[in-house]
Amino acid sequence: MGTLDGRVAIVSGSGRGIGREIALRLAAEGASVVVNDLDAGPAGQTAADIGAAGGRAVAHVGSVTAEGFAERFVSAAVQSFGGLDIIVNNAGYTWDNVIQKMTDEQWDAIVGVHLTAPFRILRAALPYFKANPAGYHRKVVNISSTSGFYGNAGQANYGAAKAGVIGLTKTLAKEWGRYKVNVNAVAFGFILTRMTESTAADNATVEIEGRQIKVGLNPERAAMAATVIPFGRPGTAREAAGAVYLLCTPDADYINGQCIVVDGGRV
Repeated sequence: MGTLDGRVAIVSGSGRGIGREIALRLAAEGASVVVNDLDAGPAGQTAADIGAAGGRAVAHVGSVTAEGFAERFVSAAVQSFGGLDIIVNNAGYTWDNVIQKMTDEQWDAIVGVHLTAPFRILRAALPYFKANPAGYHRKVVNISSTSGFYGNAGQANYGAAKAGVIGLTKTLAKEWGRYKVNVNAVAFGFILTRMTESTAADNATVEIEGRQIKVGLNPERAAMAATVIPFGRPGTAREAAGAVYLLCTPDADYINGQCIVVDGGRV
């Protein structure tokens, strides 16, 4: 018996990294999961891995910023598994620059994926929650960042969006309590993903929606960042997923409107 038996979850950006680990953990605890990614390969692989482990999952490919995506994402859960109980707004990436060099495209892209997309997904979910009350607490976990708490040089777009996520979380916690929906957030610090892994290559990039986005940290910078973490290392994607899972469990039924910083005690 899993702690999430019978629950249905949607996890955006869950083909890779932290999102994948979140989807795997929720499924391992009994939830049926709609896995989302921009690319069919990673989304399908995560869903297949969940199935191979005895869980239930379907892949839902697409960009969270696309017109109509939010409604389709919510419908995928209802049509595939008969309901919706857990929403994890995880999809995102960074596209850094100091403000005098940051373009409108950079600003709009990052605010769009990190703040506007979660807003749309939550807006799309509310009619279902209102029309189908549950005898238990449903859960929303939004992904923020320590950049949203404290700022980070070169991340005006990302920091602003992640601060906005905290405001969105606290507001919906007040609006949705009447529907027995807990709305919380986690703010990650230095977590190892493909966006933050140490690389000596100055031109390492990944393609995201047709854009070449620089990824990776200079090894010296990565090592320096690790020294200010009491554990002496960055967190793993699995550890990050554990914090999200905790907020999805019945043990978190009276936690609402909170943003838990998950940074190993760095701040």
